[in-house]
Amino acid sequence: MYAMQSLSDQQPPVRPQSPPLLGHEIPVLGDWRQELQHAIRDPFELCELLGLPVSVAQGAQDHGFPLLAPRPFVARMRSGNPNDPLLLQVLPRQDERRSPSLPSDAVGDLAAQKADGLLHKYFGRALLILAPNCAVNCRYCFRRHFPYDTVPAGDAAWAPALDQIRADATIAEVLLSGGDPLVLGDKRLSRLIDSLEAIPHVARLRIHTRLPVVIPQRVTTALCDTLEASRLRTVVVLHINHANEIDDAVATAVAKLRGAGAMLFNQSVLLGGVNDSVEAQAALCERLVEVGVTPYYLHQLDMVEGVGHFETPVPRGLQIVKELRQRLPGYAVPRYVRETAGEPHKTPLA
Repeated sequence: MYAMQSLSDQQPPVRPQSPPLLGHEIPVLGDWRQELQHAIRDPFELCELLGLPVSVAQGAQDHGFPLLAPRPFVARMRSGNPNDPLLLQVLPRQDERRSPSLPSDAVGDLAAQKADGLLHKYFGRALLILAPNCAVNCRYCFRRHFPYDTVPAGDAAWAPALDQIRADATIAEVLLSGGDPLVLGDKRLSRLIDSLEAIPHVARLRIHTRLPVVIPQRVTTALCDTLEASRLRTVVVLHINHANEIDDAVATAVAKLRGAGAMLFNQSVLLGGVNDSVEAQAALCERLVEVGVTPYYLHQLDMVEGVGHFETPVPRGLQIVKELRQRLPGYAVPRYVRETAGEPHKTPLA
């Protein structure tokens, strides 16, 4: 899946320290595919852009899951701050070696596969893993070890998964996930949605994506036209963990999706050092409501190999949610949940 050589296998080059840059000095390209192509993959380049010491990059060991950070997302990071909450989500760290004994599939994805690329965990819903890659590699990703080589490539290869959905009349909702489903181009997505629309018992389409957040230009006119024209009730679930991720460009992308008739929800993950405070969570929820996105889920971290350093104890999460209820209206407080392999639904923790 990845062609990048691990930094642990090479001597880190000595590079001159660049002066700190403000986020708005990072040029933004016009096309989302260009942004994806020019995303930052080198920890030294990322640290230079942010005015961080070379030592920060020298500790960035990818452990088989390399750095990938689009420039529009990097532009929201604070220069000179090695603990920036957006940076911590994407920069590989030596801490990822702390949890080698954790499983590679904590949520039971492999047991739920009914065909290549098709997961069926919950009654009435099925999930298609459309793409083996994302526009950003989040260090806490619960699918960082998923065998993406089994994901169908090309329209015809999806026939077995679509046949499974067609044969099960209980499936009313199809989720598009990945990787990130919006890595696919507009034409391919439109063809797949056409295929789902042709299945009479499928009534809803849910798209789980981070692309409108990390590369807002991905919300194209063609994408919005496809969603607006679909007979399926469309739900878009974004993945935003911190209020600093939402700039004006993200707000504009959200407005376009809402204009296309999509319902907008957000799910986040409780991450130590990133958003494990009442202040961070309250700011995120208020900013989401401000731009028209409903806070939906706050996930307890899915404990897979390489993510243990982000773990926040459940009692801390419970206290945060309790204080959020005292600060915010009920519609602005997400449901605090955990996913457990084999369970028929998410488990509420609060």
